[in-house]
Order: sequence, then C-alpha cells, then structure tokens
Amino acid sequence: MLKIISVYGTLLLTALGRTLLLALLGLFFACFIGLFFGIMGVLKNRVCNVIAQIFVDVIRGVPMIVLAFFVYFGMPYFFNTIIGGFSISLSALQAGTICLALNCGAYMAEIIRAGILSVDIGQMEAARSLGMTYGMAMRKVVLPQAIKTMIPTFINQFIITLKDTSILSVIGFPELVNTAKNVQANTFMSFQTWAIVGVMYLIVITILSRSAKVLERRLNVGR
Repeated sequence: MLKIISVYGTLLLTALGRTLLLALLGLFFACFIGLFFGIMGVLKNRVCNVIAQIFVDVIRGVPMIVLAFFVYFGMPYFFNTIIGGFSISLSALQAGTICLALNCGAYMAEIIRAGILSVDIGQMEAARSLGMTYGMAMRKVVLPQAIKTMIPTFINQFIITLKDTSILSVIGFPELVNTAKNVQANTFMSFQTWAIVGVMYLIVITILSRSAKVLERRLNVGR
C-alpha cells in the first residue's frame, strides 16, 4: 500500500481533483436546470407542469450509465449523421458535465419545487398585493426563503453527484475510479488500490456530510 501511495499518490490526488471539478461543474449547471424546471413545476400552468414532470421522470428513469453513453456517443451521431450539417464531438469532460448536469438537474428540480411549495402561500399573496409581479415576488420573497431550507439538501445532492462521477469512467474521463483501474493494472494490487480509493472518497464525503449537518444546525438555530 505504501508503494502505491509513494509512486501513484500524486496521480491519484490529481484524479481526485478532476473528480471534484467534474462534480462541481455538473452541480453548477444542474442548479440552473433544476431552477428552470422546478419553477415550471409550481407554475399555475398545466402545460409547464407536464413538461417539467416529463423531464424529471425521463431523466430519473434512465440509468446514469445509459445517459453517459447517449450523451457521449449518441448526441454527436444524432447531430452529425441523422440531422447532418454539423461537426460535433464531445470531450469526456464535456460529455460528463452534460450527463451529470442533466441527472442532477432532475433531482434538483424536485428539491427546488418542494422548497418553493414549503413556503407559505401567503408570502406570495402578500407580495402580489404590494404590486409585485409574479416573477419579482418569486425572486425577492419566495426563493430566498426556500433556498434557506434547500441548502443542506443541495450539499447532500453534491455528495451523490460526486459518487456518480465514478460511472463516467465508462466514457474514458480520467477521474478517480478510472485512474485507479490503471494503477491496479500496473501494480496488480487490487485490494490495496481500491482500499486507498475508498479511503479518499470516504474522507471527502465525510467532510461534506459533516459540513451539511453543521450548516443545517445553524440554519435551524436562525429560524
């Protein structure tokens, strides 16, 4: 185990950095996707509600590995061959970011929708009675209150997204699991390699989990 750490430690730490970068990029874009479909899900418009629900159901119903293959191989083929006139190719990082953003965005949409619905409806009515438009009332009154309750859940979703990055080794992105496979192939030390990787994930996820609990306690005290 010490041999792996001394020889491949820097490589594994670099791979962990790529894993965190991919998770952060995925979560960043997922927030916009989730906010868009989350708000669509609470609008008093049946068409918007149905569109939001279809997006959530479809994305959540497709296994992550299938979504990864679809984005990495299927989307370029669709635009380049079926539609034609395009010359699109996606790097593993780009495809991985899109895949995570879509997957995480579907869950974020439900989190945001539930957060908005948790705010008393009287808040929106009071804001509208003061002359605010629906969008202004949502932006200045409802969302600030909803976000306060959603922050711990956002951190938990980031933890899930971080673990989901391991699936993207199937499209060749050099994240931690993919790098660990190469280390194992070079050293033939399966137990030691995966034990180190497991500990690395455990340390990062434990820090994030503790941070979420501390933040949740502080938010509860502030209520």
